[in-house]
Amino acid sequence: MTASWSERPLRDFLVPARSTVTIGDNVEYKQLTVALHGRGVRLRQTVLGRAIETKNQYVAQAGRFIYSRIDARNGAMGIVPESLDGAVITSDFPTFDFDLTKVEPRFVEYLTKTAAFEEVCRTPSKGITNRKRLKEPEFLAIRVLLPPLSDQRRIAARIDQVAARIAEAKRLTSDIEDEEIALLLRRVDEICEGVGCAPMHKIAPVVRRNVDIQPDAWYPELGIRSFGKGTFHKDPIKGDELGTKRIYRIEPGDLLFSNVFSWEGAIAVVQPEDAGRFGSHRFITCVPDAEHATAEFLCYYFLTDRGLADIRAASPGAAGRNKTLGVTKLEAIEVPLPPIPVQQEFGELLKRVRAANVIHAQTSAALDRLMPALLDQAFRGEL
Repeated sequence: MTASWSERPLRDFLVPARSTVTIGDNVEYKQLTVALHGRGVRLRQTVLGRAIETKNQYVAQAGRFIYSRIDARNGAMGIVPESLDGAVITSDFPTFDFDLTKVEPRFVEYLTKTAAFEEVCRTPSKGITNRKRLKEPEFLAIRVLLPPLSDQRRIAARIDQVAARIAEAKRLTSDIEDEEIALLLRRVDEICEGVGCAPMHKIAPVVRRNVDIQPDAWYPELGIRSFGKGTFHKDPIKGDELGTKRIYRIEPGDLLFSNVFSWEGAIAVVQPEDAGRFGSHRFITCVPDAEHATAEFLCYYFLTDRGLADIRAASPGAAGRNKTLGVTKLEAIEVPLPPIPVQQEFGELLKRVRAANVIHAQTSAALDRLMPALLDQAFRGEL
């Protein structure tokens, strides 16, 4: 740390700023969310005012600093982007103007993304529940080390450059993955040309594996990404916290559908690394008959334009969570059935693509580690 850096409370350069609005029932409003661990301020949804219960709200203005009282201890803070200027927020999201004579906003934003700052926010946020709020006086009392304004601008510009390169590298990785999915979908279209069909209930019936929930046991859940991006792992839930929520056991090789988001491609095959996880009643599990179909082929068939059209037809409703895939309608969908050797050959192609995706994931993880290391270096005064 250089001698020119000085310790200052946040109140020295963050000025509380509130703009209010009364919600009109027939007006459309943006609502934002502040992502955890410094991942930024994002659009949550756009809704008509009649769907917002609390009519007295606040307005988030672009360029202001914002944090979540509830999740500050988890790094939920950042700067409101131009795209969310005018979004409505509740009192749980305080906003602040920057004193530009003292700080560079981007420097402050990067500082608040550090693990050290997140840890500082945990101490005043501690309480008997996980809903303990970090109040403004406590937040503004937090002290940080600041270099002179010219150094703040230099450091922020340097981090911006590296962050842009990391974002571009991750974008290219994502583009490659999208191209790989497109390749697989083209291959499925090819092998389905001119083959016979059979209903899902005959070749991959729905299976529900009930769970006898124990209050003291933990149940790690599984999630499905949309657009054919596979499964992901959720945090475990303790049995006595499930309440009336029903869960089911999921096994590797299952064909899994999210009944609320299948219409946008939330369909996946459960992988070996997903063993021991559970799904809620929002998931539909199908088990293919090995003599007729493979889970991998069926999954990618349902991700083709033709397959998604069948899923959407079986998911009546307006949009989003109102478009629910029905079990009976899913079981009635007629699926093309190429010969099993052809489906297995597609499975081998899929294995090769997944091997490449492992490398992509490792690259992405390495990129994710770069930013925390860079921030640590920056706020030690070494950048």
